[in-house]
Amino acid sequence: MEWALSQPWHAASDMNPARQPDPWAGLTEPQLVARAQGGQPDAYGELVRRHQSAVYNIAYRLTGDRQEALDLAQDSFVRAFSALTSFDQRRPFGPWINRIATNVTLNWIQRRRAPTVPLTQSPFDRDDEPQLPDYAAEPERVYLAGEQHSRLREAILALPARFRAVIELRHFQDRSYEEIAAMLGIPLSDVKSDLFRARRLLRAWLEERQ
Repeated sequence: MEWALSQPWHAASDMNPARQPDPWAGLTEPQLVARAQGGQPDAYGELVRRHQSAVYNIAYRLTGDRQEALDLAQDSFVRAFSALTSFDQRRPFGPWINRIATNVTLNWIQRRRAPTVPLTQSPFDRDDEPQLPDYAAEPERVYLAGEQHSRLREAILALPARFRAVIELRHFQDRSYEEIAAMLGIPLSDVKSDLFRARRLLRAWLEERQ
């Protein structure tokens, strides 16, 4: 079973003023999950509607490709539906579907074996001397500030795939270092090193465009 996702970067407009109210829209997410588990696919369709933008954004931040992000978001919801019978209704649905979307997208990246750019060859690097992170300019704070949204998104997409992954998990999904290491299958020391380098590259990129 598949659900057609609307284009997340455009606001949907209701062209039919006589359209009846959606009976699912007033239900809580636990109620929707219970009904979806009970065999009512329209309830799951409402869950898709509520979370499709977040799932798409995860895939897009990691891949940088709008069409691939749409396909990966669709795949994530299909996989989640297949596993829905084992989902605990007492848990929030959002973090669960976000984790599925992250794993689906990371698996896609690994299958493609997208080349990574060594730090010494990166155009963002200005010197080889390690620098302490400037926490006052951490990427997530710049993102939340609003006016830097577009520039930061562009900078993240310019990062090697492994750096995009740690930025996504740490700063957009608030994962711990240990969780990131487990999800990516890399040592804890690599997680910290990649985050340090990714933050430095992002700061350098943003500074060059101020």
